[in-house]
Amino acid sequence: MAAFEYTAFDDQGRRQKGLIEADTAKQARQQLRGMGLTPAELEELRGESVTQENGLQRHRDRIPVSTLALVTRQLATLISAGQPVESALLAVSRQTPKPAARKILLAVRARVLEGHALSDALREYPRVFDAMYCASLHAGEQSGLLDVVLERLADYMESRQQLQQKTALALIYPLLLTVVSILLVTGLLTFVVPQIIQVFEGFDQELPVLTRGLIVVSDFFKDWGVYLLIALILLVLLYRQAMKSERLRLLRDRLLLRLPMIRYLVRLSATSRFTRTMSLLVSSGVPALDAMQISTEVISNQPIRSAVLKAAERVREGGNIADALTESGYFSPLVLQLVANGEASGKLGEMLERAARAEESEFENVTALFLGIFEPAMILVMGLVVLIIVLAILLPIFDMNDLIQ
Repeated sequence: MAAFEYTAFDDQGRRQKGLIEADTAKQARQQLRGMGLTPAELEELRGESVTQENGLQRHRDRIPVSTLALVTRQLATLISAGQPVESALLAVSRQTPKPAARKILLAVRARVLEGHALSDALREYPRVFDAMYCASLHAGEQSGLLDVVLERLADYMESRQQLQQKTALALIYPLLLTVVSILLVTGLLTFVVPQIIQVFEGFDQELPVLTRGLIVVSDFFKDWGVYLLIALILLVLLYRQAMKSERLRLLRDRLLLRLPMIRYLVRLSATSRFTRTMSLLVSSGVPALDAMQISTEVISNQPIRSAVLKAAERVREGGNIADALTESGYFSPLVLQLVANGEASGKLGEMLERAARAEESEFENVTALFLGIFEPAMILVMGLVVLIIVLAILLPIFDMNDLIQ
């Protein structure tokens, strides 16, 4: 049985869209006519790997992490209750309010009904279900612990989303403060200062150096402010376009690893995500070497990813995971010690989980410290700029008072 996405018209000519399951497209059209609908378009839902004649991929729908976590937990609940996989997929597809998720779940169910394993059906949607997700499910299918693995996956996605939300919320105030400060100073220099400076133009006296400098800056913003804004927008667009180049991304990542404070944050982010993902894979039954290679996909920094991939090659050649990660130079002594203990005791998944918690906690603490320093520093800089503007305006007034006396 396959899933089809249809566009049809009812008796009153109103257009309707939806999903329907049938063995063939002909049968799907017959079902629609039986529902009192006239089919206009009918398309079988397939994986992203299936392409159209023009080479464009189908169904590039993305599912939010929160929705994917909820779907995963619902599947785990139904499968643990004894529901077959295809029945669980159908029930969850009817439950989810997201059309994109409903499409994909029905298409996956169609593949399962054809005899494919759930993990193989999900691999047809790599933009939604990554290699880590599919490998975990494959291990769960092989071990008969599919419901347990699904629960772990849901916990993993929820914890990852919570960490991202905490970081985003922590950044809101500093970013808002920065934007307001820039807008305030720009507004003062563009609109307020020129009006005040006009008062001094009628006096036959030399203005202080600070005031003359303020006039130059104010004239620049007044004459070139719009062009400066356009240039900034173009720079952002050019940067986004440039980051599509792998070579330029590599240069950017190397630069980030040379900046003192940023280097530490990038390393913590990469190692925490790597250990968290690898702990999930190992606990789900994925072999350690495969788990190590798959986990590198969550590392966004290319030099760190390359170093971990080299470490995986050393493990493939017979080395220990802890020794191989030590040679990479990016993992803390605590993580390395926990990995070594896990290898020695046969509890690698548990030790990796502890390492992930430690790295995530350290990342949150360092981020909070960085933002705690940034906020008062930004306020001081803003106060200093305003003080300079006020002094530049007041100094000519003081000079005029001295002349009058």
